[in-house]
Amino acid sequence: MVRGTIGGVTPDTARILIVDDQEANVHLLEQVLREAGYTDLRAVTNPAAVLTLYAEYQPDLILLDLRMPGLDGFAVLAQLGTVIPPGTYLPILVLTADITREARQRALAAGAMDFLAKPFDLTEVLLRIRNLLATRSLHRQVQGQNLLLEGKVRERTAELEEARLEALERLARAAEYRDDNTGQHAQRVGRTAALLARELGLPAAEVEIVRRAAPLHDVGKIGIPDQILLKPGRLNHLLQPDRLTPVELEVMQRHSTIGADILSGSRSPLLRAAEEIALTHHERWDGTGYPHGLRGAAIPLRGRIVAVADVYDALRHERPYKRAWPHPEAVAEIEAQRGRQFDPGVVTAFLRVLDLVRGDDAVRPQPPGSRGAMSPRAWRTGNQ
Repeated sequence: MVRGTIGGVTPDTARILIVDDQEANVHLLEQVLREAGYTDLRAVTNPAAVLTLYAEYQPDLILLDLRMPGLDGFAVLAQLGTVIPPGTYLPILVLTADITREARQRALAAGAMDFLAKPFDLTEVLLRIRNLLATRSLHRQVQGQNLLLEGKVRERTAELEEARLEALERLARAAEYRDDNTGQHAQRVGRTAALLARELGLPAAEVEIVRRAAPLHDVGKIGIPDQILLKPGRLNHLLQPDRLTPVELEVMQRHSTIGADILSGSRSPLLRAAEEIALTHHERWDGTGYPHGLRGAAIPLRGRIVAVADVYDALRHERPYKRAWPHPEAVAEIEAQRGRQFDPGVVTAFLRVLDLVRGDDAVRPQPPGSRGAMSPRAWRTGNQ
């Protein structure tokens, strides 16, 4: 009698389903299999019940009679083909007295793995079963190894993306310290942007992406010279004596494209979102922003959200070139820019979460006349 381990599967663990309309054939196969050590057997003489039993039993191998009244073996193979998951190696051994070439080709095309002609040699039956189960076992081992390797690749990829994100966050922090000595502007913008995203009804996963991507919005400032980035009055170049020249303004505005270039090339949804935000957070609802002059809903929503969060925080905190604005004055400016600089819907969301935003906004406004003081009109005519 043929016994032994089957490529990691033992006879007492292999699940075998017998499908034959003849009770005598079923009993014979069960007897032979049990004598060979196979203990987990199921049998069905009604082929219409095969799908239900397959779903419950999840066999490792199916012994299938081809010629049965009503639903024959070809129909059973077709039905099984609709429920066996793609990539699954489920051996089906066809037992039939019909050994014509046409029958073999039809059965193989429908999913059969091997044939035995009736009347069959019992030793050959057991050898075929053992070989098919060994192949299934090896196939499952390979699948398991592939899943393990895929998991390791995903884990390593995530580690690399996290390392890259950390490096970019450090780069953004370095850029931020050049014109914000607390280094907290980017993090506040991230938290405010997340509040706005949530208020706008975005899914929790998208809110988290916005929270983590928004702090990278100004990473491109690392490429802007200090004499331009820190120039007093640079935000109101039309009104202040130390205003930005047109050339300096053009250089300053490049930080959007510089940032997008720094962040580009990643498959990470988070870094792709950060790239989008860096590129578009200075676009304006009325189409007069930069770098591409996008208008209205053509501006990605993430960019529209960060535009409001960024401007509010910039107004509320002192910079080398401006004083900090009082909260009511900053809010009034955001409202004044509804439909001009900012998406009206985002402004509405901002006003609804104002108490939460202000709770993250501990500043001490400077008195009028202090370094770089700005009027609302100066802000509106200037550029960040």
